[in-house]
Amino acid sequence: MRIIIFGGAGFIGKKLALELLNLGEIAIDGSEPKPISELVLFDKFKAEGLPTDDRLVVMNEDICDSAVIEKLLAKHVDVIFHLAAIVSGEAEKNFDLGMQVNLHANLTLLEQCRALGYAPTMVFASSCGVFGGELTDVIEDHTGPTPKSSYGTQKAVVDLLINDYTRRGFIKGRSIRLPTIAIRPGKPNAATSSFISSIIREPLQGKPANCPVSAESKFWILSPKKVVENFIIACELPNEAWKGNWVVNLPGLTTPIADMVEQLEVVGGKEAAELITWEPDEFLQSIVLTWPPELVTTKGIALGFKKDENVGEIIQAFIDEDL
Repeated sequence: MRIIIFGGAGFIGKKLALELLNLGEIAIDGSEPKPISELVLFDKFKAEGLPTDDRLVVMNEDICDSAVIEKLLAKHVDVIFHLAAIVSGEAEKNFDLGMQVNLHANLTLLEQCRALGYAPTMVFASSCGVFGGELTDVIEDHTGPTPKSSYGTQKAVVDLLINDYTRRGFIKGRSIRLPTIAIRPGKPNAATSSFISSIIREPLQGKPANCPVSAESKFWILSPKKVVENFIIACELPNEAWKGNWVVNLPGLTTPIADMVEQLEVVGGKEAAELITWEPDEFLQSIVLTWPPELVTTKGIALGFKKDENVGEIIQAFIDEDL
């Protein structure tokens, strides 16, 4: 079985790759598991910290280069995990770049998959950023996307395309809308939600971090470990289980920032919590505070997707796996 991970150099892409290599096999569309013979990590950036493995192929290329993608797909591909994207803050500041990577490159990829003449399985990393409105809104499975950012709009368009390309039999798509991922290891990135990881990650390492929203602000979060599990679940689910709609809001955990800081103090002590400053950022607030934090994910839970039980579990997983 040949698998491609677009965005394979990112931290979720690498965690997914390591889990797949460890499993050694994976099921597709409800079938019996088959051995993984080749795992391609495709990313514009260099992937670091990877093991030596004969099954692993690393490609440093641009997803916007259609000729490169065409050559990549010339060899039969069974599964595509698509995590490549321009993140929310960068897509808002650079409209052209966001459209090029998050929309046009994806449309080209879908068209190239359609031309293959068979239907590869594609698991797409969408986002709960497709929703926007009043923070008191409760998002349910039937709630339509009302994005308040370019990033959310681009993700919502691709959700619709993946649904239609799957309906037509061009691909076997699964678009999974991710909550805010916490806690991300490494350095802060251009995602507007990056601070949610920073206010835990940096203080645990004795470094200061700023929170640009109030302590009462709530967010919908999911740990990297559960995200990786959910990508694999999405791949393995039979096509008919989705009942004609291959887009799902993943289960997550609604948490106020204050609860995250409280759990940080439990684990890291009062001195860790005191490393957080509280300086508001209007640009970040204009995006993240349009994301309703309350989601009812009946469909996702029924399909078997996983969530974290509490913030303490998420912080402990970060300590165990990444610190």
